[in-house]
Amino acid sequence: MWKKLAGSALIVTAALLFAGLMPVHGEEKIYDSVIRLHVLANSDAAEDQALKLAVRDAVLEVTVPLLEDCTDRAEAAALLESSMGDIQTAAERVIADAGRTDSVALLLNEESYPEKNYDSFCFPSGTYLSLRVCIGEAAGQNWWCCLFPPLCLGAATVPADKAEDSFLQVGLTPDQYKIITETDSPGYKIRFKLLELFN
Repeated sequence: MWKKLAGSALIVTAALLFAGLMPVHGEEKIYDSVIRLHVLANSDAAEDQALKLAVRDAVLEVTVPLLEDCTDRAEAAALLESSMGDIQTAAERVIADAGRTDSVALLLNEESYPEKNYDSFCFPSGTYLSLRVCIGEAAGQNWWCCLFPPLCLGAATVPADKAEDSFLQVGLTPDQYKIITETDSPGYKIRFKLLELFN
């Protein structure tokens, strides 16, 4: 009988500890609400890195106005899917104007991201829906940003107050938005890590 009681107490203790570490503030909503942008350069050579940034700017010129009125990720993803030809054309034009012949491959799918800090907020590492722009061999340093809500402004990101408005408009609560502006908190780091493992 004592063994059964001890076993039951151990199970209850483990369940309470586990529940205390699980995401309780809606962290998973962040993964499900955004689309990331990932531009991969042909190589780390200076000219390839410069071309990567020019292609990034061309992609943003198409996607920022395309997505600015979207209200959720599904709508944004559908618009991106239907506009892949326009995005491809914009990227290829920049490459041709630079006198280069690098190929460009576009992929819209799930991708694992490391933790990434921006000017006023930080995305936890995890799996996000991502638009990948692969230039040539795609073996050079990457460039990351948040494509939806549209927070990328070339080398910079939108101001913190506008970023907050954008996230709230696509369904995050103020508490959920606070998570990506306070990710130095150990509690959040533990929860994010557990969320990654379960995903």
